[in-house]
Amino acid sequence: MDKKKLLGKRIKELIKQKHISQEKLAEIIGVEPTTLSNIVTGRNYPLISTLEKILMVLDADFSDVFQFEHHNSTEDLKAEIESILENNPERMKDFYRIAKALVK
Repeated sequence: MDKKKLLGKRIKELIKQKHISQEKLAEIIGVEPTTLSNIVTGRNYPLISTLEKILMVLDADFSDVFQFEHHNSTEDLKAEIESILENNPERMKDFYRIAKALVK
C-alpha cells in the first residue's frame, strides 16, 4: 500500500479512536470536509499545518500518525521479524516468550 493511503488510513483510525466525525474534525481545523476526506482516503497528503491541527485535535503526535506497520502484509511482517532476529540473535528467547504469551 502506498504511503499516502497508509497515512490516510492511520489518520482515519485515530479519528475513530477519538470518537469524532470527519465532518466535525474538518470544522474544528478549518478545512472543507472534502479536503479531509481526500486526506483520509489517501488521495492527497495533508499540508503540514493541517496535519499539525489534526494531531492537536486528536491528541496525537507525529510518531502516532506514522505508525502503520500493522498494515503490512503477513509476508512483509515475517520478513521483518526474521531480519530483526538475524540482527539480534541474543533476543531470540525474548521474542519466543512474547510470542508465546500473545497466543495463550
